[in-house]
Amino acid sequence: MPINQVRKAVIPAAGFGTRLFPATQVVKKELFPIIDQDGRAKPVILAIVEEAISAGITEVGIVVQPDDLGVFTDLFKNPPPEELWQKLSPANREYSQYLQELGKKVVLLTQTQQEGYGHAVFCAKDWVQNEPFLLMLGDHVYKSDIDKSCTRQMVELYAQVNQSVVSLTTMPAAIINKAGCVTGMWQEFNSLLQITQLAEKPSIDYARQHLRVEGMAEDEFLCVFGLYILTPNIFDYLAQSIQENLRYRGEFQLTTCLDQLCQAEGMTGYVIKGKCFDTGLPDTYRQTLIDFR
Repeated sequence: MPINQVRKAVIPAAGFGTRLFPATQVVKKELFPIIDQDGRAKPVILAIVEEAISAGITEVGIVVQPDDLGVFTDLFKNPPPEELWQKLSPANREYSQYLQELGKKVVLLTQTQQEGYGHAVFCAKDWVQNEPFLLMLGDHVYKSDIDKSCTRQMVELYAQVNQSVVSLTTMPAAIINKAGCVTGMWQEFNSLLQITQLAEKPSIDYARQHLRVEGMAEDEFLCVFGLYILTPNIFDYLAQSIQENLRYRGEFQLTTCLDQLCQAEGMTGYVIKGKCFDTGLPDTYRQTLIDFR
C-alpha cells in the first residue's frame, strides 16, 4: 500500500447528545433521520459513512458506547426482521441489501467512558494502527460544491502534500468561541494554508491577537470544518494528554493535540469547496432537514 493512501475512516459516535435532550434519551443523535436528495429518510450516521466511502475509504470505524452496539449492529449488520421485510417495497428491499453490503465495511469500536472527543479518537488507535486516517464528526453531514465529495477533496490533497490535512471554513468572530480555529500562511489564497497554530474555542480577543490570517476580512477567521486526515502520530499526543490528565472543560480534546502534531511535522489547511450541516443542535438540525435535501 502506498504510504499516502488513506483506507480507514474514524467516526466518534459515543457522546450523550445532551444538546438534543430529551430526544436523545431514547434515540442516539447519530441515528436522527435526515432526508437525502432522493427523498430517502436515513440516519445521520449512514450519510456520514456514505460520505467516507465516496472518498475511496474501504473501512469505517464507528466509536460507540458499549450499550449502543446493538442498535448500530441492527443498522449496519442485521437484515430487517421478516415481518418488516415482507412489508418493504422492492426498492427498499434492494436498499436493505445495499445496507448489508455497506455494513461489511463498518467496524464498531467502543469507548467505555465518555471523556471527550480526543479520548473517543484515541479509542480507535489499535484499529487504525500505523496508517493515516480520515476523521469525521458523528453529527455533521456534507455537500460538495464541485463534482468531488468533500472527503474525496481531502483524500486527494493528502496524497499530494503527504502531511496531516485539516478542512477549513470562514467564520465571523461572534461564533469562533464554539469552534477550533487556525492561523498560518497562505500557500494558495483562500484555498491552501500552511498552518502554524490551532486553538480550541478561542476568545475574540485571543483570536484578534494571535489568529489573524493575511487577506481575511477584519473579524473573520479560519475555523475547522469538521473533516481531518491525520497521521497516526496523533495518537502519541492523545496518549500523552490522557496520561497527564490534560483536560479542557473536563474532557480530553483533540485540538491541543493537533497543535502539537502541527508543530512536530507540519499541517496543511484546506478551505473545502462545500457546505457542512450540523445536526447536533435543535436549530441547526431543523435547518439541516430543510437544506440538506
